[in-house]
Amino acid sequence: MKFATRAIHVGQGADPTTGATIVPIYQTSTYTQDAIGVHKGFDYSRSINPTRVALEAQLASLEEGAFASAFSSGVAASTAVLSLLSSGDHVVVGDDLYGGTYRLFSKVLTRFGLEFTFVDMTDLAAVRSALRPATRMLWVETPTNPLLKLVDIAAVSEICDSHGSVGGARPLVCVDNTFATPYFQRPLSLGADIVVHSTTKYIGGHSDVIGGVAITNDTAAAEGIKFYQNAAGGVPGPLDAWLTMRGAKTLAVRMREHATNAQAVAEFLESRDDVERVFYPGLPSHPQHDLARRQMSGSGGMVSFVPRGGVERAHAFAPGLEFFSLAESLGGVESLISNPARMTHGAIPQEERVRRGVVDGLLRLSVGIEDVGDLIDDLRRGLDSTR
Repeated sequence: MKFATRAIHVGQGADPTTGATIVPIYQTSTYTQDAIGVHKGFDYSRSINPTRVALEAQLASLEEGAFASAFSSGVAASTAVLSLLSSGDHVVVGDDLYGGTYRLFSKVLTRFGLEFTFVDMTDLAAVRSALRPATRMLWVETPTNPLLKLVDIAAVSEICDSHGSVGGARPLVCVDNTFATPYFQRPLSLGADIVVHSTTKYIGGHSDVIGGVAITNDTAAAEGIKFYQNAAGGVPGPLDAWLTMRGAKTLAVRMREHATNAQAVAEFLESRDDVERVFYPGLPSHPQHDLARRQMSGSGGMVSFVPRGGVERAHAFAPGLEFFSLAESLGGVESLISNPARMTHGAIPQEERVRRGVVDGLLRLSVGIEDVGDLIDDLRRGLDSTR
């Protein structure tokens, strides 16, 4: 069964009670039992809900994983994955990452005794040097947010294999696949152990529901994440699960349009003499363009760039567009623009942001599926008016 077919059919058979073609929204908190402890597999909706079960089956299939646990947000899914660790454990993290993940790791989980080392994961020697005997996980974003760096998932996984073979525990490799989506990249097939998504983004695809998911083929990891899901309770409600499932059905067709439009937008921006730098894996100028062609089947819908003229021009340009709304988040059918330094990555101290390359004038585009000519005309007008 191919990707687009799985998106529409896996976990979504006709309702056995009514024959409804679409999975119902099981808007219930509890379930009537036939006798004490005797039920139809459902007892309480924090623990299990039929709509959520259908979503989890759908998303596991898209990542070619065996197990999935859905959560109320991407950050909740990330927290569940980190719950596999214990006080004193060490995590190696890519140094270009979503600001909310940085905040979770550096401001919350360190208080529970976890240690984090941030490194440039495009440098495999730096990844290898960062490993310690206590390293239990590598946290990888690829493409990264917001600089769209690529990390070689297979190579990082091999480093962890080698680390485990010399007497220490093999660290788990967790990949945040939100930007690429399972349509363009499948980390589990490249050696990763766990994949997380903010399903708020491309999987939901319509900017109308918050959610997250963790997917794995590792039975022990799956059991730990599922235990945390029930114990901590950060689960999506049935309507949220249903909306996410509905959005994921069209992921294949949407991602093709996102990538086509983003490629054209990136090429347009790179052609401008008033644009200092463009970040997009589909451009031959991207430092990891060859890796993108090996590791991904498409370059995605995110483009970042720095206009010439500094932060003043960037701040004048961003609010003045017609079709790119100035907003946080990404991955919806509509186009968005954000200034990571002031918006999505504000939790990272300025000195640290600048050191990593997230300068104050950087702009991030979530390129939607509108007519690409309209999008380019909108950007052209904005750039011309702020020269």
